[in-house]
Amino acid sequence: MLLPLAPVSALLRALPDQAHARLLSATLNHLMQGQQFAVGLLELEGQRICLAVTDAGRAPVFLVRNGHVVASGEPGWDVRIAGRLEDFALLASRREDPDTLFFQRRLSIEGDTATGLHLKNLLDALEFDLDGHCEAVLGPRAGNVAAALARGVHARLPAIRFS
Repeated sequence: MLLPLAPVSALLRALPDQAHARLLSATLNHLMQGQQFAVGLLELEGQRICLAVTDAGRAPVFLVRNGHVVASGEPGWDVRIAGRLEDFALLASRREDPDTLFFQRRLSIEGDTATGLHLKNLLDALEFDLDGHCEAVLGPRAGNVAAALARGVHARLPAIRFS
């Protein structure tokens, strides 16, 4: 299945960075429930992370607070990851690993070296635990049912490619 990125890019251009930061932080915080990744965020407490989508002209900034990602109302950033929308989509979908994207210079990191390295290592180790997430959100019983249903649906979906 081909997922067109042009509508996503148009939406990115239409909304201000603060709106993107709020929407994405709410989504990330939901997805991090029941994930080991959230524990690694505790080491980034107080850091401001910018995700610059270069081809859409957007650069929302997030603040790590108490193991959560929130929209930052402060100017500036401590570390900035920049790349095209397609490369962020490949990273998020795990179709491409972070090292490949960074070494091919399709994604770049600048700013605080220790924060950038820690963030890259978190991305390298990122594995979504569907069972853990469903259990954290819905409880053990409903979570097991939801995870089984999600795996069944996923098995029937065609592979997603980005245009």
